[in-house]
Amino acid sequence: MTIMKSKLSLNRDLRNKMVPYLLIAPVIIYYFIFWLFPVINSIIGSFKDIENHWTFSNYIYIFKDPVFYQALLNTAFLVIFSVTIEFLLAFGLALLINTKFKGSSIFLFLAMIPMALPAVAVGAIWTSGFATRGWLNSFLMTFGFIDDAGKFLFLAGGKMASMWLIIIVDAWQVIPFVMIILLAGLQGVGTEMREAGYIFGGTKIQVLRKITIPMLKPTITTAMILRIISAIQIWLIIVMIFGFNRIPVLLEQVVLNVDELGSEFFLRIGMALSVIVALIVSVVAILYLKVSGSFEKKEEE
Repeated sequence: MTIMKSKLSLNRDLRNKMVPYLLIAPVIIYYFIFWLFPVINSIIGSFKDIENHWTFSNYIYIFKDPVFYQALLNTAFLVIFSVTIEFLLAFGLALLINTKFKGSSIFLFLAMIPMALPAVAVGAIWTSGFATRGWLNSFLMTFGFIDDAGKFLFLAGGKMASMWLIIIVDAWQVIPFVMIILLAGLQGVGTEMREAGYIFGGTKIQVLRKITIPMLKPTITTAMILRIISAIQIWLIIVMIFGFNRIPVLLEQVVLNVDELGSEFFLRIGMALSVIVALIVSVVAILYLKVSGSFEKKEEE
C-alpha cells in the first residue's frame, strides 16, 4: 500500500512538473514552424547560389554594392537622431501627463491615435500632406501663413531635408508608443520617494535626475531597445512617401531584392541582406544593454 501511494505521488509530481512544458508546447511549435524554420532556411539560402551550390558570392555582392553603404548610413542616421529626439519628447510628455493636469486623460487619448495607425495609413496621410496641393499647404494657406505662390515643395528638397521629413513622420507615429511605456514606468515609481527628495531639499531637477530616472532605468532600457529595433526596421513609410531607392535603408533593400526584382539571384541577395540586418539589430541591442549597464547589474545579482 505504501509503495502504491509513493508511485501515485511520484506520478502526480511528474505530471505537475510537466504541466508548464505542456502549456508552452503550442507556442514552441508555432515559433519553430513560423519563425525558427524560416530563419534557418534564410541563413542556409543566403550561402547558396541559384544552382544551389555553397558560396559567399551573395555577401561579396552586397559588400561591393555602394547602395548597401548608403542604406547603412541612412539607417544609422535615422536610428541615432530619431531615437534620441523621440525619447526626449516622449519622456517630457510622460512627465507632463504623470502630473495628472486637468484634461490629461483626453490629451493621452488623442496622443495615442497615431500609434494605432498602420504604417500604410501613416504613409498615405503624409504623402497627401507633403504634396504641393496637399493638406499641409492647404492648412497654411487657409490660416494665411502662405499664399498660393509660396507653397512649400516638401518632397523637392535634398537628401538631408528628406531625412528630417522622415524623422518628423516617424516621430509623429512612434512618440506615443515610447510615451506609454515611460508613463507606465513613472506610475510605478512611488510618490513617497520623490516627496522624500523634496523634504531633504532637492529641487525638481535633482529629484528627477537622482531619484526618478534611476528608478525608471529598467523601463527606459525596454523602451529604448524596442525603439532602436523598430527604427532599424523602418522602410514602408519611406517607400510610400519617396519611392524605392531615393532614400535607401537596410530593410527597404531586403524587400526590394526579395519582392521587386523578382529573380532567384536577387532572392538570394535578399536572404543575405536579411541575415545582415538581423545581425546588426542583435549587435546594436547588445551594445546598448552593455552601455546602459544591464549586464553588470545581472552579474552583481
